[in-house]
Amino acid sequence: MKKFLLVAAALLMFPLLSQAAQYKEGVHYSVIKGQQETDKPEITEYFSFFCPHCYQFSLNVLPKLEKGLPAGVTFKQSHVDFIGGKMGEELSRAFAVADQLGVLKKMEKTLFRAIHVQRQRLTSRDDVRKIFIANGVSGKDFDSAINSFMVNAKVSQMRRAAQDAQINGVPDLVVNGVYKVEKGAIKSWDEYLAIAFWLAKNK
Repeated sequence: MKKFLLVAAALLMFPLLSQAAQYKEGVHYSVIKGQQETDKPEITEYFSFFCPHCYQFSLNVLPKLEKGLPAGVTFKQSHVDFIGGKMGEELSRAFAVADQLGVLKKMEKTLFRAIHVQRQRLTSRDDVRKIFIANGVSGKDFDSAINSFMVNAKVSQMRRAAQDAQINGVPDLVVNGVYKVEKGAIKSWDEYLAIAFWLAKNK
């Protein structure tokens, strides 16, 4: 009986192992040259609030990513500022402010919804400030954070990270600091996540 169970388990695992064996560099993932692997396994999503694909990704894919994240793997997000002109950096700042004030999850959904559902046209920092205030953040807290050392450092770090990772389109996932999951060969977002999870645990 024990032998049967072991054989059955092996048969169940075979499709997963077979699939993982088919993940190939240059097809399913690429190696970012000049980068060092992170000390601990992590998956970083690069995104922009202005990107409609990122909005859909946040609705349909991120919940699966966060739910299925392998044990010991950290998930991070990094906002890019090369979309949206001058407002690209303002929204990177907004992301950093929300993170610092402990309202990131709420404001991430709110900013996405404001741009892609309510069709608000954000043209200045004041437009962003009004959204924060409308969602329970005091104007004083926003003003104190927006140009703080921590927010400035976070904005610079995100810009540098996107440049180092050679991000030129979003959403993108980078695993362990050196592996970029390629979207060209995937058949579904589930496969996209499977590749990211495999890289995080096996590379």
